[in-house]
Amino acid sequence: MSATKDKIVSMADRLVRTKGFNAFSYKDIAAPLAIKNAAVHYHFPAKSDLGVEVIDQEIAQFNHSTGKWKQLPENEQLGKLVEVFRKHNKQGNICLMGSLSTDFETFSPAMQAKVQEMADGIVSWLTNCLEQGRKNKCIHFKGPAAARALIIMSNLQSSLLLSRVMGPAAFRSITDQLLEDLCQK
Repeated sequence: MSATKDKIVSMADRLVRTKGFNAFSYKDIAAPLAIKNAAVHYHFPAKSDLGVEVIDQEIAQFNHSTGKWKQLPENEQLGKLVEVFRKHNKQGNICLMGSLSTDFETFSPAMQAKVQEMADGIVSWLTNCLEQGRKNKCIHFKGPAAARALIIMSNLQSSLLLSRVMGPAAFRSITDQLLEDLCQK
């Protein structure tokens, strides 16, 4: 990927996480990068093309991270996932999936499919992590792992939103309790 294209995708990712997908324009990308709108259009003729690339990069990063975590016990893998959210909280970002969910119905079919692919991949990984963690007795919960994965993701996403309104203590309170509930013996 060219340096300019990479910077465009990075700026778009930041804008999606801070403003929302439908709340920014190519001008919001071009101005801080000191490039013309035409340069953004050159790399991404349609905004949905840019959205798909942002999601593809997020999927690749998630898969890379979870691949590195494979050798860790499942409770530590869960902790690593929380750390990803903690990093976003410190940066004032919200979860990409959570941000895109609010505008989902306005997206092109290709972009909707990418959002669904991202969500399915994350929830599938988390479900497997929980199932294995329960089997290995390092994660404890009642009910099906798939339902618990959805509960965890909704808690992590909402913790980022609540911290915007209530401050970082809300994020810490939610995530600390979440980990304590799942990882205590």
